[in-house]
Amino acid sequence: MNIKEKVTSGQPICGTHIHLSDTCVTEIAAALGYDFLWVDMEHTTLSCEQVHMHLLVARSAGTPVFVRVPVDDFTVAKRVLETGVDGIIFPMIRDAEHARRMIAYTLYPPYGNRGCGPKGAIRYGIDDEPEYYRSGHLGMCRFVQIEQKTAALDAERIAAIPYLDGCVLGLYDLSGSIGRPGDIFCEENLELANRAIRAFKDAGKTVGISTVSTAPDVLRRYHEMGINMLSVGADYDYVLTGARKTLETARQIQH
Repeated sequence: MNIKEKVTSGQPICGTHIHLSDTCVTEIAAALGYDFLWVDMEHTTLSCEQVHMHLLVARSAGTPVFVRVPVDDFTVAKRVLETGVDGIIFPMIRDAEHARRMIAYTLYPPYGNRGCGPKGAIRYGIDDEPEYYRSGHLGMCRFVQIEQKTAALDAERIAAIPYLDGCVLGLYDLSGSIGRPGDIFCEENLELANRAIRAFKDAGKTVGISTVSTAPDVLRRYHEMGINMLSVGADYDYVLTGARKTLETARQIQH
């Protein structure tokens, strides 16, 4: 079962975040058995070229890559699409109209308005380009992030958008949109999150969460909320956590 089939059938899947530029971290993570790697361009300095390198390294290990692109940056989104990524994630969606515009940008006519010019997506001509225009491009996963109150309140219409495979909750930004930044488990925030979860589950689509947390109780809570796609942890945090623990151990021994 490939990643698109796992997503569209609502299988439980798990990925981790890539924020650093060095592809060695992707080589390590891709060899571990994650269902996908989330390469982030929204909150990092990663360039399209660096994302492409991460993709090639992950692909050599057979691990799919999802890329979160910057907010409303059509040029970057286009370049990412042309590399042949396995999935694209659009952050900070405001409402159904906004989401529909983002998804249309990933689809060739008559499905949407994506511009023609795939390169890596068709392996530079090894794959049939007209066939990619006809149906091949539909095999990519498409997600929007529900991290604004307006999007959560419009979740039913967003979930109904054709060729949208799922949503990813961003609970920190969602809490910020209601004036309670960081209070992710407050009642109002959870009500909005659960509304989005119900809407996408009712539509037969995947629901994900993006979090740096690796705490078992937190991840179990997300699972019990009905979230089937966990994108958890981050490369920089693994380095920080391991380095801090090593330093603490060495200091204890020295004293």
